[in-house]
Amino acid sequence: MSIKKVYLIRHGQTDYNLQSIVQGSGVDSHLNDTGQRQAALFFEHYKDVPFDKVYTSTLQRSIESVQGFIDLGITHERHAGLNEINWGTREGSRVTPEEDAYYHGILQTWCDGETGVCIEGGESPDLVFERQKPFIELMLSRPEEETILICMHGRAMRILLCQLLRYPLRCMDEFQHKNLCLYQLNYTGSMFSVEKYCDVTHLQQAGAR
Repeated sequence: MSIKKVYLIRHGQTDYNLQSIVQGSGVDSHLNDTGQRQAALFFEHYKDVPFDKVYTSTLQRSIESVQGFIDLGITHERHAGLNEINWGTREGSRVTPEEDAYYHGILQTWCDGETGVCIEGGESPDLVFERQKPFIELMLSRPEEETILICMHGRAMRILLCQLLRYPLRCMDEFQHKNLCLYQLNYTGSMFSVEKYCDVTHLQQAGAR
């Protein structure tokens, strides 16, 4: 039985990450110099993997993180279903103590199982879950794509991992993430398993974490 290999990464660092400014689906930021180095290190480490397809969100920071593979001529598709959660009224603003308290309150609400609650002006995990479903169905409908690379965003990636690994959404924070971290998954036709968990060893050779 053939195994579908999925390399799932979060985008590299942006200035918004560095400055603790909220990014979501409504903020189309670019990688900063550190993010570009992270992308280059990931490419150098995995450039010889025979990827059949590169999937990204529609946001530039995800595309720039895998540009090296796209430049090799690997077919690339953008999917809005992979975009980051919409953080609503807080997108593009620096996190103040008051906003930080509200944010952590929302996270606790979600961890308590109330994943249908939307952040003010934005999305809920349930809404992101639903918009990811068509992408998952598409990905699994293409057995000829045996090895794929997916680049997306932190919160959305946690939600996708819950879907693929059959975790309840309230457990999504169990999946850690860092800029340009890797989750390597294997799909046997009935279930996914994790081979690498939030792996950043490809970055450590130059300390670009």
